[in-house]
Amino acid sequence: MSTALEVANAQQVVLVEGVSDQRAIEALADRAGRDLRAEGVAVVAMGGATNIGRCLTEFGPAGRNLEVAGLCDEAEVPFFRTALKRAGLGPAGTRDELAEQRFFVCSSDLEDELIRALGVPVVEQILTEQTDLKSFRIFQQQPDQQGKADHARLRRFMGTRGGRKIEYASLLVQALDADRVPIPLARLMAAI
Repeated sequence: MSTALEVANAQQVVLVEGVSDQRAIEALADRAGRDLRAEGVAVVAMGGATNIGRCLTEFGPAGRNLEVAGLCDEAEVPFFRTALKRAGLGPAGTRDELAEQRFFVCSSDLEDELIRALGVPVVEQILTEQTDLKSFRIFQQQPDQQGKADHARLRRFMGTRGGRKIEYASLLVQALDADRVPIPLARLMAAI
């Protein structure tokens, strides 16, 4: 996780919604042999998409004037569009315009992207290795989960226990084949 000192020494800040997103980006950088800290890049978990405006004010042109980039969930795009416009970082009405501003959108969220890239069998193998497969099998049998695809069930399962998304973010990234990195993550890494 980025510390206050790492942020203070940064030339670039990557703004993400939560700690699981932060861990995934840091794990992907490690896999690529990149030392983001040495490169002057701090990955900041904002504590939710609604904090994007405050973070852009702090780190963007009106604040520390750092290079900013980011990753967001599809449902949170309106917060990012509004905040980027208010921060004077140009138009961000479309995904392409967001990408021009170095902000990339996950469909529907990072967990969805990672599960899709890995496939259900690989994610279930990771659950097995973490002794969570039995819990997932129980979860699959819950009435609310009946009739849903396992991909959707896995995505929901990741958010059922506090800390699970954080725990699995780096594990899922580490399991990715280099050519299967989700596009928003790959584009973000190329932009920073």
